[in-house]
Amino acid sequence: MRPAAVDEVPEPDGLGGSGVVYELKLDGFRCLAFARGDRPPYLQSRSGRDLCADFPPIARAVARLPAGLVLDAELVAWRDGRFAFEELLRTRAAREADDVVLGLIAFDVLALPGGQDVRGLPLTDRRRLLAEALAGVPPPVQQVMATTDRAEALGWVERLAATGVEGLVCKGAASPYRARGAGRVWVKYRPHDTTDATVTAFTGTATRPQALLLRLADGREVLSSPRLTPVQARRVAEAAAGLLGEPRTDPEHGPVHPLAGPLRAEVRIETGRVLRARFVRLRGE
Repeated sequence: MRPAAVDEVPEPDGLGGSGVVYELKLDGFRCLAFARGDRPPYLQSRSGRDLCADFPPIARAVARLPAGLVLDAELVAWRDGRFAFEELLRTRAAREADDVVLGLIAFDVLALPGGQDVRGLPLTDRRRLLAEALAGVPPPVQQVMATTDRAEALGWVERLAATGVEGLVCKGAASPYRARGAGRVWVKYRPHDTTDATVTAFTGTATRPQALLLRLADGREVLSSPRLTPVQARRVAEAAAGLLGEPRTDPEHGPVHPLAGPLRAEVRIETGRVLRARFVRLRGE
């Protein structure tokens, strides 16, 4: 199941009205973990590839689980006090040389030992079965932090942001597990903040800007996304009319219209492994 993105955390009576389970959203490799008894374990990536050879500590941990157990989980890396997605992209040897800590954070159970398929059960029942299956199991396999209290979940996101927690996955408490899609009963929320940025250039034409090249307070540059709406484009074009320099080609973003003077914008920064900035308004409007 793949959750749909939302801008707001659903209320407890949302997502079908049966209650909501709020889970921490971690940035890692999503995988299904198959414990297969006498046969080698299997860590199935979204593309269907077996990740066991790349992550031996996780493979060994899954091999020790009861045969027949199937978990839906996030394979994560931890370094210097925070989750570090980029470490998962390095070679196995490089991670081992730097003592990168790996974990498998389970958030659902699809099958129990003995081959019992539990995907049709409500999420609350599957969570109980998951807790029972992992009772006494040591790290690196752990159950994800979750709550049915919306305020508590939002507090977690705020307090744990510095550790690399991305946000929340919110799930209808009565939802079964549908392999072909989550619909609107599983959604994901990433927090965002607004900040001021300097518009240094824009793409498109002088009268119809498409995206803004922004310089953030810390010096990073980012192209606004998604494309400006017609109303936003008109306002930017009007404000920038007396500030336009000669068109040039940016090495990363192609043809742009640079600004010769200051133009400030309020933007919404979205968390995640890729920096994203959504244009909100020009400052002073």
